[in-house]
Amino acid sequence: MTKFKGFAMKRLNEVGWVEKEKPKCGRRDAIVKPLALSPCTSDIHTVWEGAIGDRRDMILGHEAVGIVDTVGEDVVDIKPGDKVIVPAITPDWEDEAAQRGFSSQTTQPLGGWKFSNFKDGVFGEYFHVNLADANLAKLPEGMKPEAAVMLSDMFSTGMMGAENAKIKLGASVAVIGIGPVGLSAVGGAALLGAGRIFAVGTRPNCVKVAKEYGATDIISYKEGEIDEQIREATDGEGVDAVIIAGGNMDVWPQAVKMAKAGSVISNVNYLSGADVVPLPREAWGCGMANIDIATGLCPGGKVRMERLASLVQHGRIDPESLVTHKFNGLDKVEDALMLMKDKPRDLIKPVVLIDE
Repeated sequence: MTKFKGFAMKRLNEVGWVEKEKPKCGRRDAIVKPLALSPCTSDIHTVWEGAIGDRRDMILGHEAVGIVDTVGEDVVDIKPGDKVIVPAITPDWEDEAAQRGFSSQTTQPLGGWKFSNFKDGVFGEYFHVNLADANLAKLPEGMKPEAAVMLSDMFSTGMMGAENAKIKLGASVAVIGIGPVGLSAVGGAALLGAGRIFAVGTRPNCVKVAKEYGATDIISYKEGEIDEQIREATDGEGVDAVIIAGGNMDVWPQAVKMAKAGSVISNVNYLSGADVVPLPREAWGCGMANIDIATGLCPGGKVRMERLASLVQHGRIDPESLVTHKFNGLDKVEDALMLMKDKPRDLIKPVVLIDE
């Protein structure tokens, strides 16, 4: 059997390189080699916070652009040598949850999230993709892998946050947390027609990109309670939609307090560190304030990636603005992951590029 190496969660709080047998390719599946990889804050939650429990020698990573190595005999649209955008979420499309419109939750809650959750992720010389025809999108001609890899999770998740917030033309929106997902949510809110967009964050690079993506106001949590600042800026009215894309549990009461009646609080933040989400009873109208909460897992699949790629191809938004650090070679995955863990102030997202 062919052996390959990958960078793995060896156990809670420990990472390292492992050697494994090359994954087998099912009749409808594909084996892919990486061209661009990006670590995610979710990898940090997984390893150092135990957010999904203990995993042993599980290869990390779920954001990739790759080149197809092998396909199963029933695969029609994808062939060896194709360059592909690999979504972080690869659903089981025949499951009943997918047929009801919730493909990310197939087979069980978060069941569409397979890489570095239920099976080895993408931080290896090879990785397996289920249902290749439904879960792989061909990389458009001329699109750089470092831009495309931002679509696999960051853009898909952030824009889902905006979609779930039911933003109407001219609506006011607050995005709490302007890391890569929050920035993508800012861009999504602008594309959906939001009028005033408040971006909550302080890092200079993030503030710069937030303005490029459409933020009209920057709110600093260092200058007081963010809900009070937004209420003051809106003459006490609050906003039509709130997207939570960062912060700890303390932002939830603030989100409720800045939301108008009839608004939606859309969460795309990976909650960890506490077992209970605090909601302020009175501010939430004792549960009857017509302030709804929407949640979701990043949409995946081929069509989602193609739609996001179309936004890039036609100049609607530039995902490469999220990339602040580039590395070359698979052996640099560890450096990129630790950069994501340490989060220096100039970081938005690191990308590892790998030669064909």
